Amino acid sequence: MNHRITLLFAFYSALVLFMHAPAHAQTMVRIDGSSTVYPIIEAVAEEFQAKREHRGIKVTVGISGTGGGFKKFVRGEIDISNASRPILVNELLEARQNGIEFIELPVAFDALTVVVNPRNDFVTQITVDELRKMWEPAAQGKVMRWNQVNPSWPDENLNLYGAGSDSGTFDYFTEAVNGKAKSSRGDFTASEDDNTLVQGVSRDRLAIGYFGYAYYAENKDKLKALAIVNPATGKAVYPSEAAVKDGTYAPMSRPAFIYVNKKSLEKSEVRRFVEFLLKEGAPLVEEVKYVPLPAEAYEKALDRVRKLETGTAFGGHNIAGLHIDEIFSRPLSNDVSDSPR
Repeated sequence: MNHRITLLFAFYSALVLFMHAPAHAQTMVRIDGSSTVYPIIEAVAEEFQAKREHRGIKVTVGISGTGGGFKKFVRGEIDISNASRPILVNELLEARQNGIEFIELPVAFDALTVVVNPRNDFVTQITVDELRKMWEPAAQGKVMRWNQVNPSWPDENLNLYGAGSDSGTFDYFTEAVNGKAKSSRGDFTASEDDNTLVQGVSRDRLAIGYFGYAYYAENKDKLKALAIVNPATGKAVYPSEAAVKDGTYAPMSRPAFIYVNKKSLEKSEVRRFVEFLLKEGAPLVEEVKYVPLPAEAYEKALDRVRKLETGTAFGGHNIAGLHIDEIFSRPLSNDVSDSPR
């Protein structure tokens, strides 16, 4: 009898421990990074977790900015890093030091959108040169009024709202406008959270700001998008899926990426999530107002995952003005290049 009681007690204790044990680490997919890429991955995560065959898999998606996501990624703290620009030299080197191998996967294209307040009645389009006059480092503390950028604009305060320094959007915008990533004036309202910038511009008649197209599309009643004058053609082009696909929305079209830790792909839940994204994500990309890649590009991405092809196609550099058809034509390398290719 005592032996039976001992066995029952042991069984009960094991059952209690099992019921109160934390979920096993392998039931979680850990993602962080870009606020621009967030709407895509959040939509895919919701759809993925709703499938019966994925029951028990938890996908967490953080928004610490592209730079913040890479900081966690290169330390091995997350499985996937969302990025609105390619991995940079310092991040590549730290990943190598920590033994982190990764697979670089473009998943969509975005139209980086420059916006003003709807009550702004004096500007509908803007050139890259005008943006540079506003945002270049030399403008800090000096270019403070609209008419200093264009004499036909009013002599009123110029209030700037832009991405924070940990944001890939900041890196891309400064590269496209000022010719060098992170080269910018510092006296502006900055945030890695695009929703904060949306609110700022929507409440400020004299504001101008920039962020991913999805945040504009969700807030069209609060914002006015500006047409960007294409430097090559001189034509003003509004952000749209068609303009991204045909390459006329330049230089503000840009790829959105995920970076996957190669070791994490040994976990079935991570591999299943990545494959789900690449096989079934295109309609969700479109649903959240981004531009899906061509079908053959997603097939190439899947092939990259299956073959565990590691490295980056950008040599540790941000490259503005890349066309959507070029995204998988660049060779991968685990080395740092001296300059963008």
